Amino acid sequence: MDKKTYYISVQSRYISERQDEAPYELVVEATPEEITQLRDLFHSMYHFDMETYFRMHYPGIPEHYDNDNDLYERDLKNIYRMLYDLGTKETRDHIASMNVLD
Repeated sequence: MDKKTYYISVQSRYISERQDEAPYELVVEATPEEITQLRDLFHSMYHFDMETYFRMHYPGIPEHYDNDNDLYERDLKNIYRMLYDLGTKETRDHIASMNVLD
């Protein structure tokens, strides 16, 4: 299947085919199936983000015992890994400069 250009905002978990639709940080070339995988990762990350938000209201639970936080970080790393693999040279250079890939 042919790849299309997509404009991605990790911060707002936004994916668009139009450059002028919303602010974005990264540009990738991806198939619709790859974008579906990326959307699934964004949804999963959002879920764990909400779970960690709720956990923060219980001060008796130390953060280092928070499995949801670990899963959020796992998803975020997987997102950046996928964006690096699909990204333009500028996107790959930017992600590499962030030191988020293990």
